Parts: sequence; structure tokens; C-alpha cells
Amino acid sequence: MADAPLPLPAFTTWDTFPFEGTFNVKTLDPPVADEPARKGEEIAECKACQASDDSYIWVNERWRVRAMDRPTGLPMVLILEPRSHLDIGDLSNLLAAELGVLTVRVERAIRSLDEVARVHVNRWGDGAAHLHLWFMGRPKGQLQLRGSFLPMWDDILPPVPESQWRENLAHIAAWLEAFGGTAHAQPPKIEWQAPSRFLGESELSPEPVIGRASVPSASVLESGAGLDADAGSNAHAGPSTTAGPETTRHSTGIVPSAGVAPNAAAGTATEEPTAATSPVAAPSPATPIVAAHIEPTKLEPATGTPNVS
Repeated sequence: MADAPLPLPAFTTWDTFPFEGTFNVKTLDPPVADEPARKGEEIAECKACQASDDSYIWVNERWRVRAMDRPTGLPMVLILEPRSHLDIGDLSNLLAAELGVLTVRVERAIRSLDEVARVHVNRWGDGAAHLHLWFMGRPKGQLQLRGSFLPMWDDILPPVPESQWRENLAHIAAWLEAFGGTAHAQPPKIEWQAPSRFLGESELSPEPVIGRASVPSASVLESGAGLDADAGSNAHAGPSTTAGPETTRHSTGIVPSAGVAPNAAAGTATEEPTAATSPVAAPSPATPIVAAHIEPTKLEPATGTPNVS
């Protein structure tokens, strides 16, 4: 009777069981006298103790959270570890209290992802000696992944896209950082390619019609399109308030034609009135200089007591 095979358990018929077909239960090995040592029992051999903070997505002075080294089948799998080389039964009252708070916090952070419906929290403790809690996010709508077989499905399912995985890591790290600590996970870099060609200047900012004042729209003012950077403030010429000669476009701004005298000192163009029957006269020193650009209105400070009725 001792060699008789054990019957298959009922969970092999569950919808959540990842396998189908014919199965046999393995023969149970006899117990051993001494338990073998776990991985990293000594601090010098503990991978968690030797790992730097850069290997984790979030850290603080007593706890660290790390992810797998690559995407797996589930939307998110994280591990919470203390900095100190301790197992769960060795935690002080302070660390035990913080473990409870951080367990809830990490669970909420993972559950905030759109594609996660539930978060499974597990601790086995037979592999590595350093305390580590597992957090596994079950995909939303995948009811077949409910229950205790979720770790198996994580190994079976194809990995999620790496860009989405890294974006989720950055989201969770920022969530945890909002309560303290430091986030190390960064969102993925945007991959883009420059266009093969750019529109010509004539397509972006067409030439104004000769003799007509060209007033830029609000969208052009906000974007700065069509403004020459080399022209400085002199290129920002507003519409003239008096009738004058026509102007022509130059690569460094508006260049006056006949009847417009340049102001060498100010570096701006001034327009002189002309008579229909007389030639153009040169400006006299007493002639006031009118700037071609419009200065912003300065608000004078209010004086006295406002009249409130």
C-alpha cells in the first residue's frame, strides 16, 4: 500500500489550473534529519545585502522595493525587502509595524495600474534567507488567473511589453516616493525620429504683401513662428499709426525703402511725413524719434485710497 500512487487532488479540475491532460502524483520523499541552509544565510553571501540601491525601484532608510530583471507574464511583480539582514520572525516592533504599512502601500500602488484587478501578497521563505515579500498583480478580466496558481501563470504567459512594464515601474516608484523615500525607476525614453525634410521658410511664414501692414495672429505670437532670432527686438515691428511709404522684407527684419530713415543710435527705423509736391527731406536733429516697435504698457502703482461704493 505504501507504493500505491496518491490520487489526484480536486484542484486539477479547476478552471484556474494551468494544465490539462493525464497527470501522476510524484512519490513523496522521506523526511531528512537536518534542514539544509537557505541561500544567503550569511551577510557576505546574501545577494540582497550586497545589492546597491540602483538595483531597486524605490528605497528609504530601512526598506527597499525591487522588480524582476525583465518583464514577466503578469503586469507587475515586485519584492519588498528590509535593508537589515533579517527574516520575518526577527523583525523589531518598529520594522514589523512598518512592514504592515508598506505592505498596504505597495499593494495600493500596484492596484492603481489600469490593467491590474487584484494583488496577491506571498511570503514563502524557503529560498533566500533575507526576508522578501512577493507582490503579484493579476490582470484585469483574466478570471482564469485567480487563486493560488497565479505564480505558475506568471511563468507560462508571454512577457508584457517592456515599454509598458517600465512605465508601470516608474508610476509605482513615484507613488511610493510621495510618502517618502527615493524613487529610482524612471519612465522609458520617448523614441522618435526627425522628419526627413522640413517645410521651407516660405511655407511656414509667407511674405507680406507689399504696401499692406501684416499683423501676426495670436497663435503666431504664442509660438514665435516667423520671427527672426538674429533681428533682436527691432524685428518685432507693429503696424504704423501714420500713412507712409511701403516697406520690403529683409533677412534681418523690416528694411525701410524711400522715405524711411534709419536711426543709427537706436537701431530702429523711423518714418518721416512726405509732401506730394516736394522731395523727401532728411530728418532734422529736432525731429522726435518714433520707435518702430511697440513697447509694453507699464502699469503705474496706484496712489491714494480706492473709492469703494
